[in-house]
Amino acid sequence: MLLSNIETIPGKKVVEFFGLATGSTVRAKHFGKDLMAGLKNIVGGELTGYSELLTESREEAMQRMIAQAKNSGANAIVNVRFSTSSVAQGAAELYCYGTAVRVE
Repeated sequence: MLLSNIETIPGKKVVEFFGLATGSTVRAKHFGKDLMAGLKNIVGGELTGYSELLTESREEAMQRMIAQAKNSGANAIVNVRFSTSSVAQGAAELYCYGTAVRVE
C-alpha cells in the first residue's frame, strides 16, 4: 500500500477513487508510566514511555486505515493525516485518515 501526505503519489496517476479510509485506536495511560512521567517532569527530558505509546498508537491506527482501504480495492492512500482527541480522563483517541485510491 502506497501512502502519501500529499494529494498524489509522485510518478503515479490516480485512476479510481474509493473515498475516505480511516483507522483509530483509543489508548489509556499506564499508571507506572504516568508515575515515571511525573518524576521526569521534575528533572526534564523526553517522556519515552509516552513517546513509545504514541508510536504504537499511530502504527495501529495506520494499519487499520490500510486494511479498510485494501478492503475497498485501493492500492494507495493520499492526503494521510493524524488527529488526536481526549475521550476520557487519561485516555486518548488517535485517528488516522486519508483518501483511498487506485493508482497506476
